[in-house]
Amino acid sequence: MGSEGPPAAVTVHVTGFKKFHGVSENPTETIVNNLTEYLKKKGLSKGLVIGSCSILETAGQGALIPLYKTLQSAITSKESESSSSNKIIWLHFGVNSGATRFAIERQAVNEATFRCPDEMGWKPQKVPIVPSDVAIARIRKTTLPVEEITKSLANKGYDVTTSDDAGRFVCNYVYYHSLRFAEQNGTKSLFLHVPLFSTINEETKCNLLLLARVLASHASNIRLMQM
Repeated sequence: MGSEGPPAAVTVHVTGFKKFHGVSENPTETIVNNLTEYLKKKGLSKGLVIGSCSILETAGQGALIPLYKTLQSAITSKESESSSSNKIIWLHFGVNSGATRFAIERQAVNEATFRCPDEMGWKPQKVPIVPSDVAIARIRKTTLPVEEITKSLANKGYDVTTSDDAGRFVCNYVYYHSLRFAEQNGTKSLFLHVPLFSTINEETKCNLLLLARVLASHASNIRLMQM
C-alpha cells in the first residue's frame, strides 16, 4: 500500500461586523475580536486551524475590499502550500436585530435592498449584488450540511434554527459574495445570524465564544468526514 499522505486539515476564516445604525454594540464584533485569544486557552479540534479573524465595515462596498483580500490571501496561501488536503471554510457572523434565536443561513440572494443606508450612506433598492449573475432572484446555497450542524448545536443547548432568508442588507450582501467565491475556488462558506445582546440572557452571552468554537469545530469535522 502507498502512503496515505498528511492528514487533512481545515482552516476556518472568521468575520464579524462593526456597529451600525441602530446597533451601537454589535455582538459579532465582540465575538471575533476575542475569538483568537479564547481559542489559545481552550484549544480546537484536531485538524482545525483558525486562519484569520476580521471585522468588516457594515457597508456593502466598504466590506468587500477587506473581504476579498482575506478570501484571496487564503487561496494564495493554500496554493503555495501545494497541498490538496488543506480545506478552507469561511465562517461569517452577523447580527439580526429582530431575532431572539441564532440562525444558520442556508443561502443568499443576488439582491441588495437596504432598509436603511449602510455606514457609507449607500441605500440600494432592488440592485443585483453581482450584475454578471444577471437575475436578481438568483440564489446561492452553502454546500455545508446546515441541518446537521444546526442539530449538533441544538444538542449542545443552543437555541438555534435554520433560515432561508439572510435579509437583503449587508449580511446577505457579504454572504452572496462569499458563496460565489467559495463556489469558484472549491471552498465552503457559512453564515450565522446572532441576536442583539439585549435579547439574550447572560449565560448565552458568556457562551458566545464557545458557540463560535463549537460551530467551527462541527463545520470542519463534518467537512473532514465528507472528504
